[in-house]
Amino acid sequence: MHSNTDLLYNLNPEQQAAVSAAPEHMLILAGAGSGKTRVLVHRMAWLAQNEGIGLHHMLAVTFTNKAAREIKHRIETLLNVPTHGLWLGTFHGIAHRLLRMHYQEAGLSQNFQVLDSDDQSRLIKRMLKDQNLDDKYYAPDKIQNFINQQKEQGLRSHQLKFNSHDLYRRTLQEMYALYEHLCKKNEVIDFAELLLASFELIQNNEPLKTQYQERFQHILVDEFQDTNTIQYAWLKQLIGPKNKLLVVGDDDQSIYGWRGAKIENIHKVQKDFPGLMIRLEQNYRSTQTILNAANSVIANNESRLGKSLWSEGEQGIPIQLYQAFNEIDEANFVVAKIQDLIENNYKADEIAILYRANAQSRVLEEALLQRQIPYRVYGGLRFFDRAEIKNALAYARLTINQSDDMAFERVINFPARGIGEKTLGFIRDEAKQNNRSLWQSLSILNQEQQLPTRAALSLAQFQALIASLREEISELTAPHQLEKILNASGLIPYYQAEPDEKNQGRVDNLRELLNAIDEFYQNQEKQGHTPSLSEFLTHATLESSTDQTLEGNAVQLMTLHSAKGLEFPAVFLVGLEEELFPGRACQEDPIRLEEERRLCYVGMTRAMKVLYLSHAEQRRLYGETKPHTPSRFLVEIPKSCIESVRQTTPIKRFRFTETPAKPIFQQSSSPWKLGMNVRHTKFGEGIVLAVEGEKDQLRLQIKFRECGSKWILADFIQAS
Repeated sequence: MHSNTDLLYNLNPEQQAAVSAAPEHMLILAGAGSGKTRVLVHRMAWLAQNEGIGLHHMLAVTFTNKAAREIKHRIETLLNVPTHGLWLGTFHGIAHRLLRMHYQEAGLSQNFQVLDSDDQSRLIKRMLKDQNLDDKYYAPDKIQNFINQQKEQGLRSHQLKFNSHDLYRRTLQEMYALYEHLCKKNEVIDFAELLLASFELIQNNEPLKTQYQERFQHILVDEFQDTNTIQYAWLKQLIGPKNKLLVVGDDDQSIYGWRGAKIENIHKVQKDFPGLMIRLEQNYRSTQTILNAANSVIANNESRLGKSLWSEGEQGIPIQLYQAFNEIDEANFVVAKIQDLIENNYKADEIAILYRANAQSRVLEEALLQRQIPYRVYGGLRFFDRAEIKNALAYARLTINQSDDMAFERVINFPARGIGEKTLGFIRDEAKQNNRSLWQSLSILNQEQQLPTRAALSLAQFQALIASLREEISELTAPHQLEKILNASGLIPYYQAEPDEKNQGRVDNLRELLNAIDEFYQNQEKQGHTPSLSEFLTHATLESSTDQTLEGNAVQLMTLHSAKGLEFPAVFLVGLEEELFPGRACQEDPIRLEEERRLCYVGMTRAMKVLYLSHAEQRRLYGETKPHTPSRFLVEIPKSCIESVRQTTPIKRFRFTETPAKPIFQQSSSPWKLGMNVRHTKFGEGIVLAVEGEKDQLRLQIKFRECGSKWILADFIQAS
């Protein structure tokens, strides 16, 4: 247990004020790099130590499991007590916990499962097929987004009101209603449903609402600027006259409007729950030069509560601005500078390249490969997203819940059992006509001998496997249950049949899955709870939906949205051009333009010491080369913060052959420059990628529009 002095030690005056304030509603406006997690943790410790508020009377809500784990660890370290009674987690995680505890009141089955995005998409595709709807006109992803958006607004299908003559919108409403029916029948819920169902659970049950309002005397919410409509409504249900709400957020970092986040929530909370507002403006991450530039950019947004970041640290070097000829020139510049940084004792994983659109990464990746610099595209498939893991978990889901049609469809013919699409269609039709699950329909069709003999035998064996597993695992612990299911599924022998590196990796992943459930089981047991296999399956689904981790000593490539919450000693922010960043669709929309500017602010404030900005005079993007003008965000940066730089060092290039790669140097005296537009009489227009040799042996590597990359003697090339 720490003393009051310890809890306030090394905090600046504003942080101390936030931590030690009397219990009341509070908005902490926390700028980038201002130590908000430290303040949140110390505030919880202060409430426990000085206000007599036990951890079991607090609810702390985060946006990622990683943040929740960090807060839990810090509190245990600070107070030297276990956090068993504390409700701490993401919105979805806490909503899931409520629904598990009160499944009957919520109208759910005890073994309900949570659909991930992939399973939700499968169900919608099946619905379209059953309804004979054209999936080109009624695109599955649009229907999926529509359903999720309605739920995020707190709306059920019967609450939607459309023009009766609008066939498309009416069909969407009907698909939403059918989707609700199928989810209930299959005993599954999706991510958006977690929040909506738990909101309705509390809203419609006064004794339960009173119970949790009395339990959660203090509610603390991180990243409040990212809350959507249903999340805010959910919070309001838990706040009675005696509850105190503390929200930590930054309106200048609200960048998820496109997925439902409501920046107005951070303004609305001041009216709904008036109280103390404290600004955390001292930054512990970036140099003052970077902060001055970021402050100047964000100051152009009108709808903000207002703050200005400052640092007691170094002024720092000017922001480096590079004007590239095209995207290839830009990539070559970035990679050359990265190599300079690495040669000057920067680690590769201390360097990040940020871009607005995923399509921008390709040229950057090529340049990194040619220079043989290790990199990682942040956002690749995570563990629980990998196909072999999804297959294993689907077997487990079906074993404990035969009504799970999505799990049934995923594993019915994997590994292959000779079950064709025609047979599956027959089972689906029977299920649809009689309002049964696929499992029930299969049982009936087999009993009535209505399936082809060969398929019937395979399907009967499959059903016998699942039925025997269900019986055999009934007395086992969750880890042993999953191990039994995994061994019986045939997945490991299937992947071992082709002993290549990729399949070996899949086998290793399946084995790692058993480690994952062991860790989950042990962690829960330490908290006095013996978890079921069903709880682990939900844990896996929740984990796959959120956090990503940075691994290995490699340069990190990512979109600006992915970069939020991260920091790097050196950052390259590329593609600062009108119609790219800000995007074309934002030009005439003030609200979207302000969000783009906040995105720029987020990107700039990821940098700790070195920040490079770049733009290209022309860029080939989405199959079209166009001239580009510099982004307005560049104009908004004070000239005193910027230093224009030029590419002065030779560009080292590598080409891959069957022998070890050798560096290819561009000759500084050559008239041919990297990124130049050139022309060949046979191959047409192209761009210079590399130059080697001298005089009559001078040759160019050119990427032609029509026929790819070729090495050609310079004598046969013309500048265009």
